[in-house]
Amino acid sequence: MHKQLAAETVGTFWLVFGGCGSAILAAAFPDLGIGFAGVALAFGLTVVTMAYAVGGISGGHFNPAVSVGLTVAGRFPAARLLPYIAAQLVGAVLAAAALYLIASGQAGFAPGGFAANGYGEHSPGGYSLTSALVIEIILTAIFLFVILGTTHGRAPAGFAPLAIGLTLTLIHLISIPVTNTSVNPARSTSQALFADGWALGQLWLFWVAPLVGAVLGALVWKAVGETD
Repeated sequence: MHKQLAAETVGTFWLVFGGCGSAILAAAFPDLGIGFAGVALAFGLTVVTMAYAVGGISGGHFNPAVSVGLTVAGRFPAARLLPYIAAQLVGAVLAAAALYLIASGQAGFAPGGFAANGYGEHSPGGYSLTSALVIEIILTAIFLFVILGTTHGRAPAGFAPLAIGLTLTLIHLISIPVTNTSVNPARSTSQALFADGWALGQLWLFWVAPLVGAVLGALVWKAVGETD
């Protein structure tokens, strides 16, 4: 169990450090910034690389919503759910702290949004709370559906990390303008701790919506994908 929790900590650290780090350090870099597409790709690559690296140890969740969805789908024991979520939060917060240390070394640094998720005036595109809630539920549900499908015994072996990483990339391409893309409460929590004060006030949505979406995705998979 301790190796599984360590793997989840390391994997979530890399997801937040790589994904949010690309947004904080590289997205708007003068003249050569990677933009939304680069950030979306970075998030996908973190999942692909760590799923291959430690997926065989912990299952490669790196996300409390994924752990909840797998539990609802009967793929993950409920007794391990809270320890997994705790490990994911530790990894995410350590990554955010490291990013803050690095970013603060730039002259004139101010944390600003610090790649936190938001709605209303804190949405990159000014989208409402309702828009944020709906898109986070839908995208997390699809994410869980893809995870459950690609890791099923009927799926081709060895390709699940690629499909899951590409799905996360697509999710970010769709929703960065709406919420800065969460679908992951650990990622949202870690950035909110270091952003301006508004982020903690909006954090509730980025726990509620991904968890609701994860449960819906798992239930739809059980109805559609689980066959005798």
